[in-house]
Amino acid sequence: MGAEAGEPSSILSLAAAFSYGVASMAMVFVNKAVLMQYVHSMTLLTLQQIATALLIHFGQVLGMSKRKDFSLITAKKLLPVSIFYNANVGFALASLKGVNIPMYIAIKRITPLAVLVAGCMRGKGKPPTQVILSVICTATGVLIAALGDFSFDLYGYCMALTSVFFQTMYLILVEKSGAEDGLSSVDLMFYNSILSLPFLFFLIIATGEFPHSLTVLSAKADSLTFSVILAISLVMGIVLNFTMFWCTIVNSALTTTIVGVLKGVGSTTLGFVLLGGVEVHALNITGLVINTFGGVWYSYAKYKQKKKTPRKIQHDVESHAHK
Repeated sequence: MGAEAGEPSSILSLAAAFSYGVASMAMVFVNKAVLMQYVHSMTLLTLQQIATALLIHFGQVLGMSKRKDFSLITAKKLLPVSIFYNANVGFALASLKGVNIPMYIAIKRITPLAVLVAGCMRGKGKPPTQVILSVICTATGVLIAALGDFSFDLYGYCMALTSVFFQTMYLILVEKSGAEDGLSSVDLMFYNSILSLPFLFFLIIATGEFPHSLTVLSAKADSLTFSVILAISLVMGIVLNFTMFWCTIVNSALTTTIVGVLKGVGSTTLGFVLLGGVEVHALNITGLVINTFGGVWYSYAKYKQKKKTPRKIQHDVESHAHK
């Protein structure tokens, strides 16, 4: 009976982790597929945010989802988070236009290093040695892989690295402000999409994407293949955010991080053969292997770090109990 009682929970945990892994992996390839035919990344992001807002709104109207009433106070609190989030995604999409998927994933794995450095600068203290070594290993792998990247694109690399910076700032802001407290994933996604639109509209006009991007989009709408891929891309944004939240709630933030790393291993492998593939060079492969190893090592180090904390607390509780 005990096993049976625990079984649904185990299945749910596995389903949540698996769903997030699949959604996260698929999102990279879907966006890459769209951008191979439609280079206007900021317009794509704008469309994704509009789709998210509409899906959530109509989901609420149809009784399929619930969210809190819109609050200006909450919106003001979430505005900086939204700006950095969209800057991260925007630069990430821009980088995918010139960077192959294995290298894109490798560069994005530098984020823990950036977060680590930012944490030290903010006086959070020195992290465990294994965490430091693992992120250095990850960054070293990127440098080696870049040296052997036949399709090296300076613009794409700069966009990816800028994305890492904004992702770091986004994570720090969320951690510092506690902006997610009391809000569901649906609430966060709705606020983020609404707050993003003025910022994104300004960008597509300032960068000159608009109105040419809409003209190109209209012309490509005749292609059934492109229309299907674009529709999937628009829906995948909300699916990814939902599954990420679901995985974190059902399991833990640590599980979500580890799933993200394991997803990266799969995406890197598939990236060599899908969407035109990648020209292979020994140096590039070596760097990606080192980078992937560093990512897995980082997850393991964080797991050990997390595991030690409860034990210490438990030990302290027991000590006080004996006193």
